[in-house]
Amino acid sequence: MCLAVPGRIESITGSQADLLNIKGQVNFGGILKEVSLAYVPQAKPGDYVIVHVGFALSIVDQEEAMKVFEYLKEMGEIEGI
Repeated sequence: MCLAVPGRIESITGSQADLLNIKGQVNFGGILKEVSLAYVPQAKPGDYVIVHVGFALSIVDQEEAMKVFEYLKEMGEIEGI
């Protein structure tokens, strides 16, 4: 089973004019990963996005992201964010 997880966008490179190359540095509890923002070009730094296999699929509010982090902590999948 695959899991999509939330992360916070720290910075963005590229532009909405070139969707294939718009990327963001996304923070997953201290681990930064480069993620494609092609599906959420309206996203901006500070937004939380749901990421699956390197693609941000949707924007979520901070409260929803924190709920997911709590569930992951309860499952023992993460130690602390």
